[in-house]
Amino acid sequence: MKKVIFVLVLSAFAAGGCTNMTAQQQGMVSGGAIGAAAGAGIASITGGNAWTGAAIGAAAGTTAGYIRANRQ
Repeated sequence: MKKVIFVLVLSAFAAGGCTNMTAQQQGMVSGGAIGAAAGAGIASITGGNAWTGAAIGAAAGTTAGYIRANRQ
């Protein structure tokens, strides 16, 4: 549970530093942060490794943020 809280706090800091970024960069950072938090949470709930879940979620979220920002 401590790992999940740590990832959530890091995600909040990452999302707060988006003021001087382009829309594409903001989408990628936000997607990565949300993906990392979701991945860590899902992995913890299912009994997996929270760090692995966070890494996979961050990669998927960053990719989704990149794709979404390029479609607008």
